[in-house]
Amino acid sequence: MIKILNRDLTNKLNQGWFTTGFTDAEGCFYISITKNSRFKTGWKVLAFYEVHIHKKDLEVLQYIQEHLKGIGRIILNGKNAYSFRVNSLNELLEVVIPHFDKYPLISQKLADYILWRQAVIKVKEGKHLTEQGIKEIVDLRASINTGLSKVLKESFTESNPAIRLSVDNQEVPHGSWLAGFTSGEGSFLIRVSKSSDKVINRAQLVFTISQHVRDEDLLRCILNYLNCGRYRIYSSRNLGDYICTNFEDIYTKIIPFFKVHPILGVKSQDLSDWIEVAELIQKKSHLTQGGLERILKIKSTMNRNRVYL
Repeated sequence: MIKILNRDLTNKLNQGWFTTGFTDAEGCFYISITKNSRFKTGWKVLAFYEVHIHKKDLEVLQYIQEHLKGIGRIILNGKNAYSFRVNSLNELLEVVIPHFDKYPLISQKLADYILWRQAVIKVKEGKHLTEQGIKEIVDLRASINTGLSKVLKESFTESNPAIRLSVDNQEVPHGSWLAGFTSGEGSFLIRVSKSSDKVINRAQLVFTISQHVRDEDLLRCILNYLNCGRYRIYSSRNLGDYICTNFEDIYTKIIPFFKVHPILGVKSQDLSDWIEVAELIQKKSHLTQGGLERILKIKSTMNRNRVYL
């Protein structure tokens, strides 16, 4: 059994909203439809709820599994990743769906979830065992995630993709949602610039959250919720991000927010280091050679450079 995360942190969080926020960042709702001669229709249907992360954040999966009444499995998924996966129909119906109905998603995954939920209900009703029911589920599957596989497109040439919900006018529902989302998608960075004679002369803190351009409205609602920063869209790369670099906003808004609504996982260590640098900047220590050397040392062990077991 994995040791649970620091209770001083987790006790501050609303587990339900954290789970939804992290799912908006790293989760997936999936319908598997595969050929299987043992079924009368020739097709086997399975539904999955899955959260996939790097192995360094394995404890976050345990935290989510704990909130969801211990259902599902945490499994190795590749060399450096783990997944929390639920595919038991009863567990999906009795735990997963009630959770996301109570704590709804706010990213474009909400549209996937609504169609996925309809498919799960059809499986519950046994419609996946009929020719008409399979076609209805394929129509739903066609509008979820990346759509139909090549095999399904060739097998269901008359498929009529279900209409997806238009997800807009989002609002951050709770601070713990943003803590969960940041635990998955956020970054706490330190920029150190140099003058022309290569003498270090500036240290800057950066908080950023990146998303696909389809979630531009989500970036806007995060900006509105935190009441600072800005968002940028890179159409050529289909990416956008929320970014805050203003030190006063970081020190008086961003840091206090995450002290009340802490993030979890290895990224929380980056936040802790980031806050230490913020205190050095607040005390003007970054204007001294000793202070800048301390900042460089902290920066050198953060994010991708962090060593973990």
